[in-house]
Amino acid sequence: MENHPIDEETPLLLDAQKKKITAKSTPLPKLQIYILMILQLCEPIAYFSIYPYINRLVSELDITGGDIRKVGYYAGLIESLYYATEAVTVLQWSRASDHLGRKPILLFGLAGTALSMLCFGLSRTFWGLVISRCICGMLNGNVGVMKSALGELTDSSNRAEGFALLPMVWSLGSTLGPLMGGSLARPHERFPRVFSGEFWKEYPYFLPCAVSAGCVFVSFMVALLCFQETLTKRPVRRYSSDTITPDQMDQPLPLRQLLVFPVLISVSNYVSLAFLDMMLFSLVPLFMTMPPEIGGMGTSQVVIGYALGVQGAINGVVQVAFFAKVIRRFGERRIFLISMGTFPCMFALFPIMSMISKNNGPRWIVWTLLATILLLMIVMITGYGCVFMYVTASAPNRRSLGATNGLSQTTVSIFRAIGPALATSMFSFSVEKDLLGGYAVYLVLFVCSCLAIPLAMLLPEQVWEEKN
Repeated sequence: MENHPIDEETPLLLDAQKKKITAKSTPLPKLQIYILMILQLCEPIAYFSIYPYINRLVSELDITGGDIRKVGYYAGLIESLYYATEAVTVLQWSRASDHLGRKPILLFGLAGTALSMLCFGLSRTFWGLVISRCICGMLNGNVGVMKSALGELTDSSNRAEGFALLPMVWSLGSTLGPLMGGSLARPHERFPRVFSGEFWKEYPYFLPCAVSAGCVFVSFMVALLCFQETLTKRPVRRYSSDTITPDQMDQPLPLRQLLVFPVLISVSNYVSLAFLDMMLFSLVPLFMTMPPEIGGMGTSQVVIGYALGVQGAINGVVQVAFFAKVIRRFGERRIFLISMGTFPCMFALFPIMSMISKNNGPRWIVWTLLATILLLMIVMITGYGCVFMYVTASAPNRRSLGATNGLSQTTVSIFRAIGPALATSMFSFSVEKDLLGGYAVYLVLFVCSCLAIPLAMLLPEQVWEEKN
């Protein structure tokens, strides 16, 4: 055996080699992670299934007084209420999971999601829709809890593979959701032989809501029977009131002690990504729905559902096949910067499409540019996996992982609540007041997306060192 000299660098090198070997040898607990992904699938299905038909539903309820230019105000409000109410409760659900465990909170959230979707499908007034959407967001504390559970099922050596599944599952949900909403809405018109009764005419959007609720119920049963608790609790030994032992340091921390730089900068970038993403995703179906004479495309909810569904399916395949590989090749920070760099490009394409559609109709070049936006969205979504790893590693200790994810999700939910209403309202306001030819909304969003890039550059090259 070759003898190596011992110097001041030897322990560091040995430690690095040891970590490298460990990183290669840690397997993923696949069954538990797959169950967790089934639960994660419920949120995007419940959220995105209303997008293909929400604009038509608002116009049918005669909320706008017949002025189609105002549809964006009310549709955006309904879309935003989910995250507005989620923002009020998600931190408390996440902190509760640090004490009670992940599984009971997950089960409660699934039950609330199923109930609210059924209520939404049976609502035929604006306030009925509002209350149903608020219930959905208020009772769904799962999003932060699931990320905490995933963080506990993985470690630094296999986290890229684990968190690569989150964008994939979100994409699958954003595929199935619009497909359900677009294909199953108004079944008495599309499938008159099966759904010809008066009930389906009175409640034309109940079927997609019922199918979504059914998916959530199946997930509830899978979690109840098969999911194992991931939170491990250690006993606290107290030697005196002034002494903090290593055991105590493994207990959940007060909220104020979570506000450290790694948490703040990670959460800020998560907020930036989600805020711009929600505004973009709200604009796409609105732009496709609005008639060409005001700069839209005039497509049906079925076409919108298929377009968003195909995009989500492609995105899911790309995330699973390439995310972990590109992260290991280029690093989390570089991929996140590329992700944020797609926003200015996408927002710049909207006024070009709008001008062409307004003057010449939605010709092939408009569809080509729309396809370009949908493909760039796939690149953009890779940023979620990156920022999730930064947030998970930024937690001061493992028993505060739920609170850290809850804090991040609360902040993100606030901006996700603002995003759809803000974007669609700016669209309607720009068109109604003819600001910059109706394109003022795109200029504002382009500037905002450019300002988000310097914030992304504050992230370190490597994710924060984990506190075990």
